[in-house]
Amino acid sequence: MVNSPDDDEGDEVPEGPFGGENLPFEQIFASLGIPMPREGEPLDVSALLASLQNVMARSGQPMTTDGGGVNWVFAKDMARKVVAALGPDPTPTSRQRHDIADSVHLAELWLNDATVFPAVSAPPAAWSRAEWVENTMATWQTMVEPIVTTIASSLGEVMTKRLSDEPEMAGMQQMFQPMLQQSASSMFGVQFGQALGKLGTEVVSATEVSMPLLTRPQVALLPTNLAAFGEGLDLPERDVMLYLSLREAARQRLFADVGWLGPQLVAFVQHYAREITVDLSALEESFDGMGGEPVSMDDLAQLGSEMSKSLFSPQRTPEQAEVLGRLETLLALVEGWVDDVVAQATIRFMPTAGPLAETVRRRRATGGPAEQVFASLVGLELRPRRTRDAANLWAALRSARGVDGRDAVWHHPDTMPSAHDLDDPLGFVSGDSHHGNDDLDAELAKLLDEESGN
Repeated sequence: MVNSPDDDEGDEVPEGPFGGENLPFEQIFASLGIPMPREGEPLDVSALLASLQNVMARSGQPMTTDGGGVNWVFAKDMARKVVAALGPDPTPTSRQRHDIADSVHLAELWLNDATVFPAVSAPPAAWSRAEWVENTMATWQTMVEPIVTTIASSLGEVMTKRLSDEPEMAGMQQMFQPMLQQSASSMFGVQFGQALGKLGTEVVSATEVSMPLLTRPQVALLPTNLAAFGEGLDLPERDVMLYLSLREAARQRLFADVGWLGPQLVAFVQHYAREITVDLSALEESFDGMGGEPVSMDDLAQLGSEMSKSLFSPQRTPEQAEVLGRLETLLALVEGWVDDVVAQATIRFMPTAGPLAETVRRRRATGGPAEQVFASLVGLELRPRRTRDAANLWAALRSARGVDGRDAVWHHPDTMPSAHDLDDPLGFVSGDSHHGNDDLDAELAKLLDEESGN
């Protein structure tokens, strides 16, 4: 027998599937307002049908069947709640805004000699974590929305297939499928909001994730996260702020002046997401293993476990592997270029730039915020593993052609270095990729020694 809602009064309600013990399968029914049986009790199919009919009657509009249904406003609110729960998030003070404005102003002056790309016109900003969520939400939605259709449709398809084999569920598939699709979309929205909120507590600037997240170029830093970044470094706070201002200002110049770059990065992520295939064979096998027996809570626990693996551990196709390789190369080229530009901008004025650069490299090598959020959402790792190789390539270009020649490579995607060119940066510079490894290592060592003044 299915419990009435009043039977659960006073019980502790577990958190969602991404923050507590509640199972994804259970949350599907809970999101539809359908109570679940207690431990050891079978699921009453007749009562389930009645509950479904009540859900449909309460719905003020027909359920969609397009696989959509994510409430992005709710997802954003979820992200802000996560931000609030993970520590203080004060509105930046007037002093902090003034300090960041001064830091960015100095950074822009130094960058004028290190790149041909001009400073962006928007004034610099100091944001709280919640403001970062608000200001980047639209771009995040654009990037991750394609996966919603895949996940929702896959879940609806396999559940409907199973229900079609149940005599008592005959004729209910068309009603049940869109509900499941919307529930899967809601589950993704919850996960997205939680991941984005956690990311907001870690990023130090608007585009630290190396993606163009703003609708207009603007240098923006998060004072609370800047303070956390500098903890334990034993370096002046002003130096930490200035160094991170330099990196953010350089990225914003690049995204603003290279018109194809931002759309290309977003397109790669969208392409990857559209090609996701959800492996639901384990879930189908779990259904089949139940035979005609009543569904117990233990069965639901098994289903929930399988569903969690299937929905949020998508399989990577060969096409996705190719897209991922191109995306990783482009991200490495962005961050490698920022490394080279900032190294040149600070070489005469900032003795602490070396330790700060090493801190950024360690942060990147251990898996930065971007990698974590994308991995949790679509199984996509965004660690630009070859950033140091890219920095060497940009340094070689600058040494051979000057700052203008280095930056001119960004004018068109066809002139950009490939992953192969990262193996042979001097070959890319000279137009001849047939360099021996020994010669390459020797020339790079010589170039790096000259840069460091040795």
